[in-house]
Amino acid sequence: MPSVLVVDDEPRIADLVRDYLDEVGFAVVVATDGPGALEAFDRHRPDAVILDLGLPGLDGLDVIRRLRARSDVPIVILTARSDETDRVVGLELGADDYVVKPFGLRELVARVRAVLRRVDAAGPSDVHRVVDVVVDVPKMRVTVAGAEVELTATEFQLVATMAEQPGRVFTRGQLLDAVHGVSFESYERAIDAHVKNIRSKIEPDPRKPRYVLTVHGVGYRFADA
Repeated sequence: MPSVLVVDDEPRIADLVRDYLDEVGFAVVVATDGPGALEAFDRHRPDAVILDLGLPGLDGLDVIRRLRARSDVPIVILTARSDETDRVVGLELGADDYVVKPFGLRELVARVRAVLRRVDAAGPSDVHRVVDVVVDVPKMRVTVAGAEVELTATEFQLVATMAEQPGRVFTRGQLLDAVHGVSFESYERAIDAHVKNIRSKIEPDPRKPRYVLTVHGVGYRFADA
């Protein structure tokens, strides 16, 4: 049974999400503030985290930073903030997806299941070698010039998708389809945030990328030479 840590300071929402996740087969732990979220994560080591950004004690963005310093656990942001900047910052800090309040419980569960599938997606025994980047799909392992790079599940899925067909141009919508696996409308700038993260980890100079290249007005492609 997969486990989920739900972090929200509104008891009504936390209880609603907990009860629904429990009903559909998840083990659920609830925290109501930032420090409590980190304590609960260290104690229970959940398979995924649903995280509100507007938390007392420690802001949700700071919680993401601290979680990413210790784990690649999938994180779905749950937020009422109308400013898209906070959501993009959350993604750039390493969150995998987000849902905006008010939200549908079915959509939230679908997104949690989607990020968990990315972790479990061993897939066929494929190893992609492009330039000096090696993407080992079954092991979810990426090396650059022989050095292993730590990517989140979403970042890995994006790299694997593009590296499987080097040189092919992917639109942001196609990349969203590849990583989400759900039909709900998503925010395409999320892809830009993930790509920015990927470049910071795999590029010798993120300002002059060698591997993940921008195709202006269209999307991205992985270098083929």
